[in-house]
This record gives sequence, C-alpha cells and structure tokens, in this order.
Amino acid sequence: MATATFLSGATCTITPTGGSVIDVSDQLSKCEVMLGFELLESTSLSDTGRQATKGLQSVAVNLDLYLSYGVGEIETLLSAIVAAGSCTIVVSPSGSTESATNPEFTITTATLDAAPVIMSTIGSLAVATISFSNGTWVRDIT
Repeated sequence: MATATFLSGATCTITPTGGSVIDVSDQLSKCEVMLGFELLESTSLSDTGRQATKGLQSVAVNLDLYLSYGVGEIETLLSAIVAAGSCTIVVSPSGSTESATNPEFTITTATLDAAPVIMSTIGSLAVATISFSNGTWVRDIT
C-alpha cells in the first residue's frame, strides 16, 4: 500500500449565518472534523445480530483557536455566531485549492456548542477550544 507523508496546515473559514466570512487559519492551532451518518435500526426478526442502515448526516468540528479581541477577531466571530444561531465552516487539510489530495469540506448550519469569550492566565497564550455540531457536510475535490 502506498503511503504519503502529510504535513498539516489546515485552512479554515467560518461565516456566521447572514454574516461575513472570516479566515481563522492564522489563529488555528488544531482542527478536527468528524463526519458520518446516524445509524438507524434495521434489524428484523430473522436476523441473528443487530443490523443498521445509514440515516441523517452527522458532523462534529473541534477547533483550537488563539483567543483575540477586536474587529474581525475570534471573540467577535464567536459573538456573531451566537447571535446568528449557526454558521458555515469550510476546511481543507492544507491550502485553499481543493484536489484529490486536498479535499475541501463545507459544513453548513453548524451550531456552536459553547463560546469561551474570556480566558486569562498570566503569562499564557489563551487558546480556546471551540466545538460545533449539527448541520450538513459536503466533500469537494474540484
């Protein structure tokens, strides 16, 4: 099996519903996107074990962002997402040009689980872990 070394450097933009796109790539220290489908029970009386079929899409996005304040910064973005109720997240593993080796994932109507707006420890860089769930996802390589 062929393997390739991958140096991570995800790009990520977030757009609050009804708002403007904000590129958070320069303030991103970790990005995790988990995609899948909910499992629906499809076991019949003749089955010898449980069976399932795919249901609605499921998505979870976890981002570690350096917390910053001001116009176009992370705290302002989080406030806009809370006010809007949802957002669109576009993520690629490395760079903004999508291809077979750099797929782009677009998650629409993602909801913010919680928004840490103040984190302060003397002598430390504030890194906020932001989690999103819900919505739908699309994979694009063109």
